[in-house]
Amino acid sequence: MNVRVLRTESRRSVAPWAGAVILVGALALLYGLSGPWWNGTAQWTAQWTSMALWTRGLLNYLWPLAVGLGALQGLRDHRSAMSELLTSTPRPAWHRAAVLAGSSALTLATGFALVVLVGGVQVLSNTAYTHLGWLPISLVAGFSLVAGAVLGMGVARALPSVLTPPALTVGALLLTALLRLSTDSAVPSGSLPNRVTLLSPAVDGARQVLLTPSASVHLGQTLWLLGMAGTGFALLVAATPRVRLLALTPLLAGASAALLVLPSSPRQTYVVDEEAAAPVCDGPVCVTRAHQARLAGLADPGRKALRLLHGALPRGQAPDSVRESTALRGIGDPAPRSRSHVLVDFEDKLFDSAKGEELTRSVVALGIAPTCLARSSNESGTLEEVTAQSIAASWVLGDLKPLDDAYHDPAEQMAEARPVWKKLRALPRDRQRARIAALHSAALSCDIDVLDVLAGGDSR
Repeated sequence: MNVRVLRTESRRSVAPWAGAVILVGALALLYGLSGPWWNGTAQWTAQWTSMALWTRGLLNYLWPLAVGLGALQGLRDHRSAMSELLTSTPRPAWHRAAVLAGSSALTLATGFALVVLVGGVQVLSNTAYTHLGWLPISLVAGFSLVAGAVLGMGVARALPSVLTPPALTVGALLLTALLRLSTDSAVPSGSLPNRVTLLSPAVDGARQVLLTPSASVHLGQTLWLLGMAGTGFALLVAATPRVRLLALTPLLAGASAALLVLPSSPRQTYVVDEEAAAPVCDGPVCVTRAHQARLAGLADPGRKALRLLHGALPRGQAPDSVRESTALRGIGDPAPRSRSHVLVDFEDKLFDSAKGEELTRSVVALGIAPTCLARSSNESGTLEEVTAQSIAASWVLGDLKPLDDAYHDPAEQMAEARPVWKKLRALPRDRQRARIAALHSAALSCDIDVLDVLAGGDSR
C-alpha cells in the first residue's frame, strides 16, 4: 500500500467525509453547547489531561457515528454489484481490505487529531505545566474510532443490507449510553460491573484536574480495541460463513483479555497524577505543579491567614501551612480535612476566583471550619457549613460578611448568620474564643452540626 493507492481509494469512498464528520461534530458539541467542559479548573482548555478526557468523552456520540460510517464504507462493493468480479481478480483479499480500512482509519484519526490540536493550542496559552501523560488517553480515543469503523466495515460486508449502517449506529449509541449510565452515581446498585463499563470507548469527563486513568485502563482498553479491529478486518476478508464465524475469535479474545486487565473497582480506575500533584511552595503555602501559576496570588493571603489563625485558635490547634488538596475523592465522599494544614481546592467556589482580602477570608474560614459535607469537589458545602465558616472568618476579621459562594446566596447566609452572630458577640471574649475552638474541633470531626456549636446548641 502506498500514498497513491490511499489517495485513489479516498476519492472513491466516504472516508474523507468520515473524518470531516468527526472533526465538525466534535467541535460543534464543544463550542455549540455550554457544558461542564467550560467550567472550573478542569475545563477542556485549561490542562492537558482535562483536554484529553473531555475530547475523549465526546466518543459517546462520535464512536457510533464512526461505526455507522464504517458500515457505509463496507457496503460499497455490494452497492456497485462488483463483489464477484473483485473476488475473481488475482489481487489478495487482505490487500483490498487493508486499502479500504486504511483510508478510513487515516481520515478518522486525522479528524480526531485536529480536534485535539484545537484544544492543545488553547491549553498551551492557559498553563505552564506541560507533560505527556495525556497522550495515552487521546491515542486510545483515536484508535477506538478506527477500530469501530473497521468493525462496522466487516459487519456490513458480512450482512450487506441498506439497513446495516443505521442499525449499527443506533446499536452502538445504545451501547455507549448503557455503559455510561452504569457509571452514573444516580443509577442504583446492580448496574454493570466496573470492568464491563470500561469497555466503553468513551470515558467520563474530567472531574478533578489531578486525576488520570490508570495504566491498567489504557492497557485493557487497547486489548479490547485490538480484538475489535481484528474481528472487523477478518470479516472484511472472510468469504464463507464458517470463516466469518471464526472471525469473531479476536473480538472474544480481546474482550476476555481486557476483562482480566481492567480494574474491578472505580477507585482503581482513576489515580492521582503524581507528577501533576507534586508541591510547589512559597514558604508555608504550597500548590500543585498543575496550578503553579496560582501560587503568586495565594502566597501573601495564605501567610496572612495563617497568622490570623494562630491568634484565633488555642496554641497547638492552629494549622501551620496552606496546601492544595490532592486527595482522591469519590462522588459523595466527605471532603478531606487536616489538623496541620488548611487544604484548599481551586475547584471550590470559595477559591475559584477570590483574590486579596477575599482570598484571606476564605483561607481563614476553611482553616477554622474545614468543609465536610460538600457533595462534590466544586461545591463549598451545605448552607449551614458555609454560614458557620462566614461567621468564623467574620469573628477573626471583625466584620460580618458572607463568603463568596456560588451555591449559596449571600442573603441566605446572612439570614442564617445574624441570629448566631448576635449570640456569639454577646458572650465574653474568652467564651467567644471557646466557641470558635469548639467549632474547629467539630468541623474536623465531621459529626456535629457546626452552626449549633457556635450558637451554644440553639441556632434558632
